[in-house]
Amino acid sequence: MSRNADDLAALIRARAGDAPVRLGLILGSGLGHLADAVKGVAIPYADLEGFPHAGVSGHNPNLVVGTLEGQRVAVFGGRAHYYESGRADAMRLPLEVLVALGADTMIATNAAGSLRPDMATGELMLLSDHINFSGLNPLIGEPSDARFVPMTQAYDPALRAALKAAAKAEDVALHDGVYAWYSGPSFETPAEIRAIRTLGADAVGMSTVPEVILARFLGLKVAALSTITNMAAGLGTEAISHEHTKAMAPLGAAKLERVLRQYLQKME
Repeated sequence: MSRNADDLAALIRARAGDAPVRLGLILGSGLGHLADAVKGVAIPYADLEGFPHAGVSGHNPNLVVGTLEGQRVAVFGGRAHYYESGRADAMRLPLEVLVALGADTMIATNAAGSLRPDMATGELMLLSDHINFSGLNPLIGEPSDARFVPMTQAYDPALRAALKAAAKAEDVALHDGVYAWYSGPSFETPAEIRAIRTLGADAVGMSTVPEVILARFLGLKVAALSTITNMAAGLGTEAISHEHTKAMAPLGAAKLERVLRQYLQKME
């Protein structure tokens, strides 16, 4: 844990209170409104030295610390993507701060393209595993032996079961699948999508995997959910664009909020 993380955690506690955070939530494209549901304090990333600028439209670069469904949470309204800076470890400091605030769990959300005809726009997918199609890793350069992080169960089985139960309680269909990380910022070609599908991917996107690797490195339990915003290249008729992603994300966001609220209500 860096000294800077401890200093930032102290700054955040001074503004948002000393109560430990139980869970961190990272919001994907078009999902920033979920932060508005938290009863607490919003701290701009600009006030937290070393935090990413989160310059992608559709993200809200604030850290919101407070209460949601009776649980103390820290909600990251934006994330840094590899394609913004060429740094796969751009979210390391925010996640170190999350740990310093007391959290033991991270749930990441993202907008993704579907590779399955049975998983349509507006639906949700719970990540069972991932494929690091980019080949990049946020732990490159980490000097300690802790960098050799086992990823056999990157997505915590108990946490996944609890989210499935929450979706069932809310009567929300929740697909199970493998997420492939593509570096971006250009979208994938149809040939790349065929390759990823052959490798076993069910959805594709430009985020999440670096945070999952970092979170496991830091000892956090992890789960992740995708909102499906389009069919991947070559599998649908819609024109793929970031504007389309932002427009379609709200279709799944309402379902996602219901699932997360239900999960937090039952969280032990």
